[in-house]
Formats: sequence, C-alpha cells, structure tokens
Amino acid sequence: MAAADTPVAAATGAPHVDAGDAGYRKDLKSRHINMIAIGGAIGTGLFLGAGGRMANAGPSLFIAYAVCGVFAFFVVRALGELVLYRPSSGAFVSYAREFMGEKGAYTAGWLYFLNWSTTAIADITAAATYAHFWAMFSDIPQWVLALIALAVVLTANLISVKYFGEMEFWFAIIKVAALVVFMLVGIFLVVTSHDIGGHTPGLATISDNGGIFPSGVMPMLLLIQGVVFAYASVELCGVAAGETENPEKIMPKAINSIMWRVGLFYVGSVVLLALLLPYTAYSGDESPFVTVFDKLGIPGAAGVMNLVVLTAALSSLNSGLYSTGRILRSMSMSGSAPKFTGVMNKGGVPYGGILLTAAFGVLGVGLNYVMPGDAFELVLNFASIGIIGTWAMIMVCSLLFWHRSKDGRVTRPGYQLPWAPYTQLVTLFFLASVLVLMWMDGGIARTTVNCLPLIAAALVGGWYVVRKRVGRIEAEREDVRA
Repeated sequence: MAAADTPVAAATGAPHVDAGDAGYRKDLKSRHINMIAIGGAIGTGLFLGAGGRMANAGPSLFIAYAVCGVFAFFVVRALGELVLYRPSSGAFVSYAREFMGEKGAYTAGWLYFLNWSTTAIADITAAATYAHFWAMFSDIPQWVLALIALAVVLTANLISVKYFGEMEFWFAIIKVAALVVFMLVGIFLVVTSHDIGGHTPGLATISDNGGIFPSGVMPMLLLIQGVVFAYASVELCGVAAGETENPEKIMPKAINSIMWRVGLFYVGSVVLLALLLPYTAYSGDESPFVTVFDKLGIPGAAGVMNLVVLTAALSSLNSGLYSTGRILRSMSMSGSAPKFTGVMNKGGVPYGGILLTAAFGVLGVGLNYVMPGDAFELVLNFASIGIIGTWAMIMVCSLLFWHRSKDGRVTRPGYQLPWAPYTQLVTLFFLASVLVLMWMDGGIARTTVNCLPLIAAALVGGWYVVRKRVGRIEAEREDVRA
C-alpha cells in the first residue's frame, strides 16, 4: 500500500494528529454549540421545502420526516462518538483519513463539498424567493436578490469564528422562537376550531381530504430524498467541536437533544400544518407557515414569518460556508484540495475554502438568472447526493472505528452509538434505498442519479491529479515523525 493510502494510526499505533487542526481559536461556547445543533436541524428544508412536499404527499409527509429524522440522529450520534474519541475541525474527513487513508478523506471531503456548494445555491435561491414576498422586492430579478444574500453572508463569515457562533446563536433563537409561536398558535386554532380563511381546522381537515395518504404511499416514499435534504446540517456540530473548549462535556448534550427537537419541530409542525389547512392549500412557491398566517388575515403576521424563514435560509448558507472552509483546509493540508483553501486570516478563519464555496454560490446566481423557476429543485437533488455520500462516509468511519475497538487498537468513549454495528449497517441500507427512490421518482431526480457515474469519474480523475502531492506531503510527515 502506498504511503498516501496508509492510515497513520494503524501503521504506527500512535494517536492520529490532523495537521488541519492547527491555528483555530477555541472561541465557541456551550451556548453556541447547543444552538448550532438546533439550527442544524431546522433549516430551509422545513421552512420552504415542506410546502411543496405537503402539496404532493399530503399529511403523510410527517412519516417521512420522522423516519429520516431517526436516521439523521444515528448519523450525528455516530459522528458524536468519533468527536469524543478525537475532536477535529476536519471532522469526518479527518476520521476518514485515519481509518481509510487519504483516498477515503479525499472522497469524504469532496462529497461534502458537493453537498454544501449545491446547498448554498439552494439557500440563496430560497432567500431570493422569500424576498419576493414583499412588494418592494417583487420587481427585482431573482438573481440580483440571490447575489445580495450571498454577499451579505460571505462578508459576515470571513470575520472570525466568534462572530459566526454569535450569528448562528441568534439565527437559531429566531428560528426556534418562530416555530414555538407557530405551534402555540396552531394548537390554539385546532383546539378552538378557529376559522382560517373559511376553513375549520381539525382532524376532519385530514379525513375529508383523502386521509393521511391522499395520493397513496408512493408519493411519500418518493419525497424522502428531499426530506433527507432537510436534515443536511445536523453534522455541523461535529465540525464545530474542533473550535470549542471541553467538547467532551458539551457535545453529548447537544447531540442528544437533536432527537426530541426533530420530533417536536419537524414532525409536530407538519402534523399541525396538516390539521390547519387541506394539503392542497400549500405550494412549493411559498413557505407553508407563511400560507397559514396569510390566510389568518392577521396584519403583518405573514410578513414577520417570511422574515423568519429568510433568516433560516441565510443561517443555512452561513453554516455551509463555515463548515466547508474547515473541511477544505483539512484536505488542503494533506494535499487533496487546492493549496489556497488552506490559507487562514488573522482571525483564525480559513477564508480560502470559504471563498471557493462562495464561488459556486455565484454559479447559483447565474442558475437563478437562467432558470429561476427550477433552480431550487435542481440543486436540491444534487445536494441530496452529496448528503447521502457524506452520511455514508460517516457511518463507514463509525463502522471501521467499531471494528478497531474490537481489535483493541482504539478505545471507544463512554458516549457511543447504540446497537453498533447493526445501526451503521441499517443506516447504510437506508441511504442506498434513498438513491433507488430518487431514480424511481423520474424527472430531475432520476437525471441526478444517472449523473452518479460522472461524479465518480470526476472523483477518480481528481485523485489522479492530486495523488502525487498527497504522497509527497505524507512522506514528509513520515520523515518528521521518524
């Protein structure tokens, strides 16, 4: 096996050290990590995506959110165990390097970049869509609004990790507060049978409109790939662990709270949406929460809710720029990403990787110019491919970590993924099933799956471009250790 493919910890028995972890400031506090964990579980996929999915699948959408939420929790719990074993800003890329070698790290990193570079496009598209809700922005082209959103978030992200943490803290506060208010109002409307635009909410809203599965079970199954996208940021707290003090105390609480938050905010919100209005009242062109408040006729309520969902889109974009900057730096230090992505500023921010992700956001601005109506759906499917690949790599790392613990080469921390190795295997099977469902869905989703050979070819071609540099850097490190 070549030097570039040899996991260091396995070869030497010494603790793995990731060169990409040097230079960061431990400025993220417990409150930041906890709110980043919440914010990662509440994003554009719920605030905007739930509208179109509800219109297609009806109330059964809550089942898809619940199932995907369970597997999202397994993924982040597996990542949490690895973080407690060895915190790293390189996160799963660093763990892939330790357990699978540089090829594994290269694959994990670029799949994650595919995830967030396309998610960034989805986020700026969503932000532009939200802005069109207000009359003052209705005449501004969607691509101009998308460019403004990207410029604002990019500027804020380049300052320092402390400012990123503060921004995410308040973004998450706004999102959670808005959902709590919506759920309280929704429960009140259901309990009191309050009229909403000529409709009386309650169980009859579901039973009189085709039941839980108004169009059958298959539409719900076919929407699962989009629901997976809704959970795309849950792994963010694992990346942030490398820039916080005492992650062994902070991370378990933050990760464990994700499960009940998913149940409460995602599943609970979708159930309430189904009880408040017939599923046919929702659409992909507007946030379902805005739809409800708009029909209530409360002056300004829909506008306030639209401002909240705009915040969610900007929060997701902010998180994507943050995480890809750290991941790309870890890869750059080992030679598998461009050298400029490893550069940091005086604030400890790896701005090279952030700018590379932002550059793809600029491509998204162009996409909004060419096809404003289909931009969100197109990039959502490609983002789903990246998410599936990222989650699969996390579970493979977790599985290899479990195997090494059985051999006595590593010691699992007290905070563990339950029911290993079956949890990893079932999750990998689920992720493979999502790809099958995407292909069965036809249209853009099938086209995306059909692009998998091209994505694989690009990864292989890219590896042959960087492998000599990777091997040279690894050889230099071996000489230093010797």
